[in-house]
Parts: sequence; structure tokens; C-alpha cells
Amino acid sequence: MKRLVIMTVGKTHSGKTTFARALDKELDNSFVMDQDNQAAFLNTFYAKLQPKQGPNILKHSLSQLIVHYAIENTELHLIVCNSNRSQKSRLELLEGLFNKKQFVRILVHFDIPDNVLMERIIRSRRSTNIFRGAYTSFGIAPKATS
Repeated sequence: MKRLVIMTVGKTHSGKTTFARALDKELDNSFVMDQDNQAAFLNTFYAKLQPKQGPNILKHSLSQLIVHYAIENTELHLIVCNSNRSQKSRLELLEGLFNKKQFVRILVHFDIPDNVLMERIIRSRRSTNIFRGAYTSFGIAPKATS
């Protein structure tokens, strides 16, 4: 029997993690792969290794290791959230990690209007320990200093 991989895609505060956690409770034999967990772990214990800017290769590598482990050593369905990727990157991820012979691949796109997202961000109580560098909130990015 094929396993499921459900990838949620959308901007911050669009409901990806909330949906993934609710689905995990209903879908037997599954787990949620949430990159925010890796970001919080790295920022808590390995902040000095985090890049100051650009892609977070360490976070992505850790996430990829966890996914590879789950694929190779379990029979779990994967719910991959926090995947705010371009269409090309999503396709590369699906083709590279989750082949059609082994997985039924489902993409759930959260296309929430920006004004709704901004209201959610303003009211947010989510931890900001997923951020690296000068970011301190889900709101407007910090201004560059000279």
C-alpha cells in the first residue's frame, strides 16, 4: 500500500501547522514534519551556527535528514508543513523525495488574503524562537542598519 505525503504550502499564519496537527490526530500512522521545530531547536542550542542571511542550509539539512529517516525506517504517512516554497521548488521536493511509486502525493495550498494574514499576525501569540538574526516578530522585517 502506498503511503501518503501531504504537503501544506502558504504564507506565515495561513493555517498550515494548525491543519497539519488536526490532520495528524485524524490520520492513523502519520507524523507532522514542521520545519519550525528544527528552527526553534537550532536557535535554542546552535544559534552560533546559524547563517546571518541567505538560505538556512543547516535547518533544511536537518529537516531532510528527518524526512529521509521517516521514509526509510518507518511506514508513517508524512504531513509536511511550513513549506512556503516556489512551485518549482515544491515539484523538485516532491520528485526528489517522494516518488509516485511509493507515495500518494497531496498538495494543500493555503491562499489566504494578505489583509486576513496581517490581522492574524497582529493577534499572534506564537513563539518567535523560529527566527534567526534581527527578526523579533511576525510583522514587518527589521530595517537594515548601516
